Amino acid sequence: MYRFLATLTSLFMALFMPLCMAVAFCPFANAQDYQPQASAADRALARAIFKELIEINTTDMPQGNVTTATAAMERRFLDAGFSPEDVHLLGPDERKKNLVVRFRAVGTPAEKPVLFLCHMDVVQALRSDWSTDPFQFVEKDGYFYGRGTQDMKDSDAALVETFLHLRREGYKPHRDLILALTADEEGGKFNGADWLVREHRDLVDAAFVVNPDAGGIELEHGRPLVAEVEATEKLYADYQLTATNRGGHSSLPRPDNAIYELTASLDRLAAYAFPIELNEVTRTYFANLAAQETGTTAADMRAILATPLDTAAAGRLSAEPAFNARLRTTCVATRLSGGHANNALPQTAQAIVNCRIMPGHSPEEIRKQLISIFGDPQLNVEYFSSLGDISATAPDRKAIVPPAPIEEVWGPLTTLTQAIWPGLPVTPVMETGASDSIYFAQAGIPSYGFSAIALERDDVRAHGRDERLPLDSYWKSLDFWYAFAKKLGGD
Repeated sequence: MYRFLATLTSLFMALFMPLCMAVAFCPFANAQDYQPQASAADRALARAIFKELIEINTTDMPQGNVTTATAAMERRFLDAGFSPEDVHLLGPDERKKNLVVRFRAVGTPAEKPVLFLCHMDVVQALRSDWSTDPFQFVEKDGYFYGRGTQDMKDSDAALVETFLHLRREGYKPHRDLILALTADEEGGKFNGADWLVREHRDLVDAAFVVNPDAGGIELEHGRPLVAEVEATEKLYADYQLTATNRGGHSSLPRPDNAIYELTASLDRLAAYAFPIELNEVTRTYFANLAAQETGTTAADMRAILATPLDTAAAGRLSAEPAFNARLRTTCVATRLSGGHANNALPQTAQAIVNCRIMPGHSPEEIRKQLISIFGDPQLNVEYFSSLGDISATAPDRKAIVPPAPIEEVWGPLTTLTQAIWPGLPVTPVMETGASDSIYFAQAGIPSYGFSAIALERDDVRAHGRDERLPLDSYWKSLDFWYAFAKKLGGD
């Protein structure tokens, strides 16, 4: 499997890198001279859609409802004149309905459709944690604040406005364009992408998928460093750790305490670093980024590409979480519970450990490795599925194989990106999180991850406190999606 992955990725690079070089030195204007393309009316509508989506709670919590958001977008498409036959609101749960919109081609298209895949659900956010209301759209100091401004209602809104814009101007594509707004990418029992592929393949079947839930423009103090396009991704896996003890009266403390046992194991995990692994995608990423970096960082990136790998350089790079996540499998405790009374020794303590697994390894392999790291035969380590099921073993599936490059995707993507960010290298990247691309890849539909969103390397707030998006990033992504959709549809 891994050799097959490396072979396909090498083919990917052999075809893709000459394309990058061919457009890397086009005589575009300076980045600061870039002129926005969207009209004031387009921007006003894009802002209104963004605000509407942010202010609808689409978490998996009882107060959240994805259908409220997808139904609101359904109304916008129908009001804009889309045929009801091309606007489908459907799903296996009343709170988790997906929206699939088809922009029809002229006549009978010779090519299969292009699918834009966007999830509508967001991670829970507590008002007590934030300086603003996470479900209120707030504009201040050059940013839009709110849960989902980075992940990923920015792209949801931009693509909804793009489809509406194309409809207003009477655009006639040569192939169908499809927009899918889905549920439960962030968790829950009704993943929309998976369900649509299995139950309604005809609605989402496509030549390829463009997924804005990955990739983007990496900035350092305002300076664009690299445009990242997802070529492969890590695997997501959760594990439940359980420590048990006979308990007793808290006035008679003992060292064999369920909470002590659990936290000792978590301490060992925190001190452990999984081995460094580079593949063709991550090698290309660090090589391209080294050309943009300076000083020790650039030297360290070149050093880890040498044979043998420079472990000291790798250690320094690992201090940056974004680099560390691209160098190795990572596992971290995300939830804790334990004890049953304030005056009793805990009989049970549990933790959830979340892992993001490098290509070539399975969740079951990592479960066994966790057991070895903890070194405690009394600690039970089980797999916690996305459906909330607990099992003694984990799946054996491994990361998706990168799709072969398609020039009709990479050509316009690179050209349009460099029109907005001149001379910026466009590089394949391994997504450190996870995305719904996997369901389409498993169904044999190539998927490419690119958000067209520019973010500071140290200001990625997705899933975190005070999530925010620079206004400039949103407006530039709006320009990109409009132009990219037209290129893919045949302008």
